Amino acid sequence: MKKEEKMMLLEEVQTTINRYGKQSGIEEVSLVESLGRVLGEDIFSDIEMPPFNKSAMDGYAVNSRDRSDKYEIIETIPAGKFPEMGIKHGQCSKIMTGAPLPEGADRVIKVEVTEEKQGYMYLTGEEKVFNVCIRGEDIKAGDKILEKGKIMRSQEIGAAASLGLCKVNVYKKVKAGLITTGSEIREPGEDLGPGQIYNSNGYSLSAQLINSGAEVADNKIIRDKRSLLKDSFEKMIDSMDLTIISGGVSMGEFDFVPGILEELGVTIHFNKVGIQPGKPTLFGTKGDKIIFGLPGNPVSTFVIFEVLVRPVLMRMAGSIYSPVILKGKMEKGFKRRKTERDLYIPVHYENGMVRLIEYHGSAHFISLSKSNGFLKIKRGVSEIPQDEMVDVRQI
Repeated sequence: MKKEEKMMLLEEVQTTINRYGKQSGIEEVSLVESLGRVLGEDIFSDIEMPPFNKSAMDGYAVNSRDRSDKYEIIETIPAGKFPEMGIKHGQCSKIMTGAPLPEGADRVIKVEVTEEKQGYMYLTGEEKVFNVCIRGEDIKAGDKILEKGKIMRSQEIGAAASLGLCKVNVYKKVKAGLITTGSEIREPGEDLGPGQIYNSNGYSLSAQLINSGAEVADNKIIRDKRSLLKDSFEKMIDSMDLTIISGGVSMGEFDFVPGILEELGVTIHFNKVGIQPGKPTLFGTKGDKIIFGLPGNPVSTFVIFEVLVRPVLMRMAGSIYSPVILKGKMEKGFKRRKTERDLYIPVHYENGMVRLIEYHGSAHFISLSKSNGFLKIKRGVSEIPQDEMVDVRQI
């Protein structure tokens, strides 16, 4: 008979996991390839931005102290061309947005308040602003522009490109493998026989891993046969940074995972957590390798990934994960009888209101497609009244 393990509280579990997870190495990639990756270096500018005083709009470059009735147009300056002539009293240069200001000019009068006649510019309205971008006002040489650990979005890629960079150093992707256990599991597209179900966990977990910046190097289904499971576990653990096993971690007759992992030299740090859904969750290590055993029920698997797996995965990838927490008011009240675990339930958050959705428990995966957040009800709390302000974890 299998030994009943002590249930660890969420805080204890998170403290334990935080002790493990080797950070991945650094590699140089092109800017486009860096999208979604974690920056592995601080990036400083060796240029000023803008690199010269430039016009903020189409108009005429003048000296702000010049109050002439008309201005002789001595040159047209398009973007990308450096001025050939400086302006003097009574003169101006026709200038386009982004073009460098000529010597002697410190102001651009927008074209909308001017009139051009026979080579001269006349003011037809009032211009109150200077319409000039000053050299170095955005960035000065030596400024830190991007910080190590930053996730590269299109904004960061654009910032790096504006400095003239074509490559950056990023953390290598965590190499992850997935094993879904169960003789009843079939791939989408196959026909289902009696008692069989589709492999939703393998696909949702794969998407969560990719969304966390990991490389899903292997993703397979293994039948509930001990020899097959042991061989697959051993090969995957040895070749991956992080291995996720879905199913087979509870106390049933065919739940072989904990025993096999121990035989393979995996140190199991816990296999029961105070989270609902997701109580039969296992966390183990073998050297630098990380192993998670997740429940077979799909909502449990999704919740545990978000709460426990994603933070360690992001840390291994060089980043710190902080979930987005939204403040909202309960549209209706919520009650429960058992309160010994922290409960996560799917909800829909919109315009500051938190709406409970139809949810039948940890096997009701479709409920997640109708939700955009999790409401966490702490252990010991049995009721949240209507109109109560709560925190929603965005998903």
